Amino acid sequence: MQQITRAGQPIDVAGTLPVVGQAAPAMTLTNSDLEDVTLDTYQGKRKVLNIIPSVDTPTCAMSTRRFNELASSLQDTVVLVVSADLPFAAKRFCGAEGLDNVETLSTFRHREFQEAWGVALCNNSMEGLCARAVVVLDADNRVLHSELVSELKDEPDYEAALAVLNG
Repeated sequence: MQQITRAGQPIDVAGTLPVVGQAAPAMTLTNSDLEDVTLDTYQGKRKVLNIIPSVDTPTCAMSTRRFNELASSLQDTVVLVVSADLPFAAKRFCGAEGLDNVETLSTFRHREFQEAWGVALCNNSMEGLCARAVVVLDADNRVLHSELVSELKDEPDYEAALAVLNG
């Protein structure tokens, strides 16, 4: 079991975040049209998974906006914002914010994603939500970058995530 903090207080995180060089674990998530998608849905594209607790929190909203901005300059790359939010809420957020360079995906029907990808918050009031993490995959679903953000309220390292795509 891993640990992160929330305002300095420890939070347990179940599972193991994928590591650089390994094949990404399988995933099934639900998109904003209530369709289930897998890594095969994005075959041939590089993928940036911005994994967050909820777009209804300031840091999550900020990282979603920032990745939307950065995504416009990435070729052959899709930015996937993964949370436990209902697809309706995530779609409403992106619509209200004018965010059209990211795709929101939900774990609400597929909670197994959280543990398989090492982001399952557990043993606390945040249980059921995802920890904040960024995983970057190449077009063959090999992990290029992996970051579990150690303090839940902090933003991820955008530059490190994008460096593996631009370098």
